[in-house]
Amino acid sequence: MEAVLGYIGAFIIGLILGLMGGGGSILTVPLLVYALGVSPVIATAYSLFIVGTTSAFGAAQNYYKDNLAVKTGLMIALPSFIAVYLTRRYIVPALPEILTYVGSEPVYRDPFIMVLFALIMTGAAISLIFKKSDESASVKKLSYIYVLPLVILIGAIMGLVGSGGGFMFIPMLVFFGGLPMKKAVGTSLLIIALNSLTGFIGDLQNISINWSFLLSFSVVSVFGIFAGSYLHRYINENQLKRGFGWFILLMAAFILAKEFIGF
Repeated sequence: MEAVLGYIGAFIIGLILGLMGGGGSILTVPLLVYALGVSPVIATAYSLFIVGTTSAFGAAQNYYKDNLAVKTGLMIALPSFIAVYLTRRYIVPALPEILTYVGSEPVYRDPFIMVLFALIMTGAAISLIFKKSDESASVKKLSYIYVLPLVILIGAIMGLVGSGGGFMFIPMLVFFGGLPMKKAVGTSLLIIALNSLTGFIGDLQNISINWSFLLSFSVVSVFGIFAGSYLHRYINENQLKRGFGWFILLMAAFILAKEFIGF
């Protein structure tokens, strides 16, 4: 039963990526940890492969639809995937089991990663629920000097929590890159694919991979992204954003309750 729920979840992960251009890892990590019993550190690595592979197929599909700004995507992807790789290769393996103490209470690594992930989810949810999109509004061109530190920071966070970062890159592509929403979604998938798969490469020397599980899970997710890309044209984007935002907020509350209350 858990395996069936897992593969249904894999399809939904791809579906969300196809519809939104991001948000896949927000579902992947909690699904792997709480539904399938994968440890948080391994789950963040698996999330990078699943989301990266799925996004690569979505990016290729958007390229042929002319919904992908390759140059802009590579300008953002290059510094961020270096940050992701270095974080996964050197920082994550170096994290001790007990990170610090608050008073006499130890702060363990795995719960810390999940709580950090939940807080990032909360920020993304609030942005999706309350921020109004206005495609007719004028946009700024990419100012690389201002954007570069933010790109590196997002890359380091992505590496730490196993996130693709799409929900953070899409606003950047729209407001700084001057891309329309559809092209921002396609370009975001390219950035997610490069970042996530590079980060996963950094994990290969550190963890043991269950390839049969990982590949089968990813194949189902790829079918999901094709379905999401097809349905994208029929769905009201603003309603979808708010609905997904509330769903993310609910998931974040569940993770925080699980970690602090332990039900």
